[in-house]
Amino acid sequence: MRDLQLTQVAGTRRSPPAMVYTDDVMEDVRLLDSCESRDDHNDDSHAIVIGEDGFKRIQVRVTGMTCAACSNSVESALKSVHGVFRASVALLQNKADVVFDPALVKDDDIKNAIEDAGFEAEILSEPGILKTNPDGTLLGQFTIGGMTCAACVNSVEGILRSLPGVKRAVVALATSLGEVEYDPIVISKDDIVNAIEDAGFDASLVQSNQQDKILLGVAGIFSEKDVQLLEGILVMLDGVRQFHYNQLSSELEVLFDPEVVGSRSLVDGVERGSNGKFKLHAINPYSRMTSKDVEEISVMFRLFISSLFLSIPIFFMRVICPHIPLLYSLLLWRCGPFLMGDWLKWALVSVVQFVIGKRFYVAAGRALRNGSTNMDVLVALGTSASYFYSVCALLYGAVTGFWPPTYFETSSMLITFVLLGKYLECLAKGKTSDAIKKLVQLAPATALLVVKDKGGKCIAVKGDRFITYSTCHVNESMVTGESAPVLKEGSSPVVGGTINLHGALHIQATKVGSDAVLSQIISLVETAQMSKAPIQKFADYVASIFVPTVVGLALVTLFSWYISGISGAYPKEWLPENGNYFVFSLMFSISVMVIACPCALGLATPTAVMVATGVGANHGVLIKGGDALERAQKIKYVILDKTGTLTQGQATVTDVKVFTGMGRGEFLRWVASAEASSEHPLAKAIVEYARHFHFFDEPPATNDGQTPSKGSTISGWLLDVSDFLAHPGSGVKCFIDGKRILIGNRKLMTESGIAIPDQVENFVVELEESAKTGVLVAFDDNIIGILGIADPLKREASVVIEGLMKMGVKPVMVTGDNWRTARAVAKEVGIQDVRAEVMPAGKADVVHSFQRDGSIVAMVGDGINDSPALAAADVGMAIGAGTDIAIEAADYVLMRNSLEDVITAIDLSRKTFARIRLNYVFAMAYNVIAIPIAAGMFFPSLGIMLPPWVAGACMALSSVSVVCSSLLLRRYRKPRLTTILEITVE
Repeated sequence: MRDLQLTQVAGTRRSPPAMVYTDDVMEDVRLLDSCESRDDHNDDSHAIVIGEDGFKRIQVRVTGMTCAACSNSVESALKSVHGVFRASVALLQNKADVVFDPALVKDDDIKNAIEDAGFEAEILSEPGILKTNPDGTLLGQFTIGGMTCAACVNSVEGILRSLPGVKRAVVALATSLGEVEYDPIVISKDDIVNAIEDAGFDASLVQSNQQDKILLGVAGIFSEKDVQLLEGILVMLDGVRQFHYNQLSSELEVLFDPEVVGSRSLVDGVERGSNGKFKLHAINPYSRMTSKDVEEISVMFRLFISSLFLSIPIFFMRVICPHIPLLYSLLLWRCGPFLMGDWLKWALVSVVQFVIGKRFYVAAGRALRNGSTNMDVLVALGTSASYFYSVCALLYGAVTGFWPPTYFETSSMLITFVLLGKYLECLAKGKTSDAIKKLVQLAPATALLVVKDKGGKCIAVKGDRFITYSTCHVNESMVTGESAPVLKEGSSPVVGGTINLHGALHIQATKVGSDAVLSQIISLVETAQMSKAPIQKFADYVASIFVPTVVGLALVTLFSWYISGISGAYPKEWLPENGNYFVFSLMFSISVMVIACPCALGLATPTAVMVATGVGANHGVLIKGGDALERAQKIKYVILDKTGTLTQGQATVTDVKVFTGMGRGEFLRWVASAEASSEHPLAKAIVEYARHFHFFDEPPATNDGQTPSKGSTISGWLLDVSDFLAHPGSGVKCFIDGKRILIGNRKLMTESGIAIPDQVENFVVELEESAKTGVLVAFDDNIIGILGIADPLKREASVVIEGLMKMGVKPVMVTGDNWRTARAVAKEVGIQDVRAEVMPAGKADVVHSFQRDGSIVAMVGDGINDSPALAAADVGMAIGAGTDIAIEAADYVLMRNSLEDVITAIDLSRKTFARIRLNYVFAMAYNVIAIPIAAGMFFPSLGIMLPPWVAGACMALSSVSVVCSSLLLRRYRKPRLTTILEITVE
């Protein structure tokens, strides 16, 4: 099986053991129950009740928040309740965390306070283990067609949130996607689709978090009998609950019980039941979305071409034909009450106006029906005014004999240019979602299933895996951004999505489907693209008042020019041939309506956020939301954990000092025997050092990919241990051959009544000043030796720290290690501000101390024992997370274990929001300049007058320009440290 696509799973860090030393190991203490956990995907975290100082803490689900102002309102309402000690509201998670005095406040008082503020509240009373959707809600993604601007988004969101059973709804204009959390007992996905369609939009379900649904493509169906055969086969299959076959798309949707039948068995059952006539293949829902995007572009292109084909003859008759006598004489031939040219224009424009332009009337109608306005209202008003005026002018001429000018070409050309703009906009918006499309394409379509003959396991299903045997090099750049091939050997973890450069592999699947890393990355990127950055609330507000304001300005323009004309404020020579003051004024008014563009404002933020999250994913930087992206550009302090962040996280024994006559080999054997019962990283380092000292190498993996048990590994050279006891923050105690062994820090020795001689203390100080950790070993209440353990710094650490300072960001190191070691490491990397001997829960307090003056603080950690600080920070960055991309506490997940990505994350955020500001400046400047020109303010002095069709072209191109501006972010390149540090390379 050559060229099988794989990906490395970056090494994940194991859960902390019970044993803790004086160094950074202090960070491995069990996290306190009161620590918060932020989750950007599931807002169903449990409520936590604590009895600290008589206070009670609960979490409340808050429904109806749409922006930062909403969360601030909820927070203020909660803090105003007498007895509430602390309240914080998370907008993305739709949750409020409240600490209060139960003697003064009841749970219902908290709920009522939120509801009085205008939001829905639900106490999350499920204690204990985190559960996914404890209330039975489902999260569904729906494609929504027909949205044109932010006003449409607001309208759809309002409709969805008003539905019974819908807990939360978020709609994204740039992706044409809606994410709805709903109770399937109260409302079905079909009800949601129908509600969206009743509002005048197109809708269909993309996918939900149900695990028992599969979408299949079916080949081999050519008649109604084939359909009946397929249905008969499905009815007979055990475990199939529901199914629906779409003959137009040849797609089969099956709802099944995964406890009864698996997806592979379902496919095999259908193919076997049809005697091989039907061939089924799984359809990726994201690929389905891509095809819908292509279909939308195709429809828009057909509309544009049709409108252009009909508009060219109208333009030809108006501009070219008067200069060709023969053709012009035919157009002047009278046919009934009108000229032949008028009949042709009227017929052609009617098709453009009401057939091709029907979509504008439909969209405008649904917007007005829902009490909102959008760009379609402006287009419908402008083109209708031009069309119906021209019709009235023809009828007036037929009755009176006075023929005023008609402007049919204005209506047709206006619709043509708007459709051109929409087509170009669809093309450009499609480019912004390239990140998801590329991720989808990474997944291999098929894998060769290997079944062992006698009771063996099935190996190699698409998903996350590890290699059972063989060796290869893997190109994992498409997931981590690291271009260098990585060596993979037996038991090496890999992930479906990258490429095996050579060799044949047998791999064992460990995660499949939505649990696989690639699926989680896609979900994470898509969730980030759907989220709204706080800066977007400005565009949402402007969109809500934009169209009424423009219609008002158009009316003011109409009456101003008309009243000025009939009062003689300007000469009649300005009027068009056979024109009058009303027609002259009407053209200015139509130009004002069609030149104004709310779409440019609505697209300024989401398109840039979409491109930025995609670019970040390509560079191994996963961003969980637009709000995190916005906060990162304002970072003032970056707090870095020491172990695993500044250092490599691979502890090694560097020094061994024995103070008695015991031989080094025997000393290491006693120490390793005691530490073998611990899973702590330092314990593993000690055992590994002792094993190598005794020439015991790590055993190879077995053929089935499993590593031999610990017992078989250590038996034969380690001593028997009894009464093993770990002391968090200190070390371990145990008995070997009836003698007490203590291994740990000064605190353990002092508490055990063991004196520390001066020579031992001096050696420990010497180790700590060399950025090493000293581990004391006591035998029968006497210290007999010391081990020095070091964790090497990452090679890029000092350069990155200097780069952060050059960018105006102050680095701070926080660690559970002792002060001497911490200062030595900080001095080596160039960090001035150090916080040492900090427990995991205390790291959050360090973050809060920097936040007091309003500064934006980022925390960079390995995502395990740093989660309290990651949650407390304004921007949490989990570094080297590898496959653990769903770290709840982090806002950024840095796939590579490299500090350089911290600079990339901050730099990308800054460049993204510089682009967003530029988009807003352009969108605002366009409207501020274009509307006065269209209104004719410069006509008296400069003679500048924009015909309506030119105004329509300007409007169409303005939104395209904003999207293209955002697309320039695709050219983003990671900053070079030599450039940041102003280093000249000869």
